[in-house]
This record gives sequence, structure tokens and C-alpha cells, in this order.
Amino acid sequence: MSGKIFPTAQDAENAFYEALERCDLEGMMAVWAEDEDIVCVHPAGGRLCGQDEMRESWARIFAAGPRARVTIEQQVALTGMMLAVHSVFERFVIPQVKPEAQPAPIIATNVYLRTAAGWRMIVHHASPAPAQAQNAPRDAGPKILH
Repeated sequence: MSGKIFPTAQDAENAFYEALERCDLEGMMAVWAEDEDIVCVHPAGGRLCGQDEMRESWARIFAAGPRARVTIEQQVALTGMMLAVHSVFERFVIPQVKPEAQPAPIIATNVYLRTAAGWRMIVHHASPAPAQAQNAPRDAGPKILH
């Protein structure tokens, strides 16, 4: 078990993105719950389940080379006593590859569980997004389905 304690889901989320930018496998795994029911879906990738698949996947990503800079925008956070869900718009830039490249837009959903060892990630699902972040209309009236 990791000795790191994340007092809030936001602390766990910050550690996740910091480990991602640093290509820090141990830091990344410290964020995840030590459970075989954890799930990760990388953009355009399949579903990964459990600690072993998670570790192998992140090790491959981090071994691939250049470190990404990630900017998080438009976070929507829903937090309860035991569970937190964060929806974020990620922008990835890999400056070492193409300094002039436009950020790769990704939409991600991160789910955190409050455990005896603090908040831990249990789901990360990331998908390619449209180039422009879209703001959801907050004042739209109720939808009528039929």
C-alpha cells in the first residue's frame, strides 16, 4: 500500500496529473486504489482492469518518451461522502516533439473513492474531444423525452 494520503479527491486528482506529467509510475500507482476492480480507458484504447493491467499500461506510456504538459479546464466536480466524480477537459502538449503543435483535446472522467487510506482513483476514462471545449448550457429548461 502506498504511504501517500490524499485528504480530498482534488488532492488525488492533482497527484494524478502531476505523475502523468513527470512520467512517474510509482506516483501514478499511488493515486489508484489497490483493488482489482479499478478501470482505466486511455483515448482510443480498450478497457484496462486491475492493478497489473494498470501498471503495465502506464509503464508503456511513460517509457514511450517525451513528457506531456497537461492543462485542465472546465472541471465539473460532484463530491459525496464516499465518492467523487470529476469531468474535465484536458489539453495535452508534447513540446519536445512539436513545439508549435496545437494541444490535443481530451475529455476525461475521473472517479475517486474515499478509503481508509484517503481518496483514491477507481476510474479514469479519457476520450478524444472536439478541438473546442463546449460549455454546457446551465440555464436550459427541462428536456421532455416523449
